[in-house]
Amino acid sequence: MLITALHHAGLSTLTHTPSPMGFLADILGRPERERPFLLVVAGHTEDGATVPDIERKPLGEIVTIL
Repeated sequence: MLITALHHAGLSTLTHTPSPMGFLADILGRPERERPFLLVVAGHTEDGATVPDIERKPLGEIVTIL
């Protein structure tokens, strides 16, 4: 819902799950019991920015039916 709300507000988003993620807890000074698992970057896109056209693999390449 957050990403949809940001898009409706005219912002672009990028989700990122770096591994390992422990560095973020250290930078933010969070307790050991809290573990970040996702970064959401939001902002205005540059004029002329494009999104790459990424195609999905055909189902036959990823599924085996017995």
